[in-house]
Amino acid sequence: MAFEPLKGVRVLDLTSVVVGPVCTWRLSQYGAEIVKLESPEGDLMRGLGGLSPTGQHSGTYLHFNRGKRNICLDLKKADARQALDRLIASADVIVANMRPQALERLGIDSATVRARHPDKIYCLITGYGTDGPYAGQPTYDSVVQAAAGMAGLTIARDGEPRYVPMLVCDHVSGEIAAGAVLAAVLQRQANGQGCAIEIPMFETMAAFVLQEHLAQHSFDPPVGPPGDLRLLNPHNKPVKTADGWIAFTVNTDPQVRALLIATDRQHLLDDARFATVAARARNVAQWFEIRGAPLPNRTTAEWLEILRAADIAAQHCHTLETLPRDPHLQAVGLIRYEAHPTEGRTAAIRSTVRFDEAYPPLGEPARPRGLDTLAVLGELGYAADQIETLLSTGAALVPAPPTPPAAGG
Repeated sequence: MAFEPLKGVRVLDLTSVVVGPVCTWRLSQYGAEIVKLESPEGDLMRGLGGLSPTGQHSGTYLHFNRGKRNICLDLKKADARQALDRLIASADVIVANMRPQALERLGIDSATVRARHPDKIYCLITGYGTDGPYAGQPTYDSVVQAAAGMAGLTIARDGEPRYVPMLVCDHVSGEIAAGAVLAAVLQRQANGQGCAIEIPMFETMAAFVLQEHLAQHSFDPPVGPPGDLRLLNPHNKPVKTADGWIAFTVNTDPQVRALLIATDRQHLLDDARFATVAARARNVAQWFEIRGAPLPNRTTAEWLEILRAADIAAQHCHTLETLPRDPHLQAVGLIRYEAHPTEGRTAAIRSTVRFDEAYPPLGEPARPRGLDTLAVLGELGYAADQIETLLSTGAALVPAPPTPPAAGG
């Protein structure tokens, strides 16, 4: 039996790009019905996330928008805003990541919605919150990485700041938002009360960075420089082998001794600088230079065998090309391929969370924009002639019919 604790909960998805869609995708994995509202221009990530056969369903868009119904309304039109009012009334949860000023102009900000519907759960994901000097400013993941100090962490290692080459702030903030919605749903079930949730990305990621790297500045007065000196060391990176790269970590004294023996560096076993956790903390730079030294005399596979035999945590350093072929990921079926209505054969990545030894259903592939417009409007009480009026005025939209192949091709 499927684990669907949110079955019967309708979520109105007023989000786009990554952070909001990550949140609502996670909620869909727990059984919530997600109704994604798109404008006629569509979610920016349909094209921004990379190439696709039609230019309308990038890989990123596909992965974060599966399991969602899709309705397309032009909120510049009054009739569309009336349809949105019905959608809001029908939902249990509203998730938005538009800028607060835009939501207020449309009359769909948290305060306005909850004044009319105090039982609604309204989750707003913002760049900088709704107060403070940065409130209301536009932002993207890379800007938050820089503002929160994440990009600056590599100054110690590389001499200049660098972005993490994935949308890590969006992922983290979206998952936190999903957890907050779950908590609010529990409260609503207990006392019938709605809730206004706010997830500011900048504060969220600044807290992540500072929890690890405030470090010696966590004390007043400080007992040393800020930063986890192990993580900031330039030698803290995958190690070169004869044919590639390998990743391993040793932290305890027995693990360190096992590494020194496995890599033929027994002469360091009695070196007082590296004999204990405290000693290695005092000699971080020297220890990481030793630990990160190349191992060119054996292949990655050979080193993995040796290190695993010594019970040392070690793995391949995969590339984007090799990761999908990892034997473990293939054995557990993380990725499978399926037919998409417009994009042909596409990859589907299942949830990594398992309940009672079963994974949540994948859900339907990400939908073409407006595919469910007619069905959702009907559920909201619109008669056939009213729906036709919405379509004829452009207030509501459905997908354009597919272009027939050229004759004689």
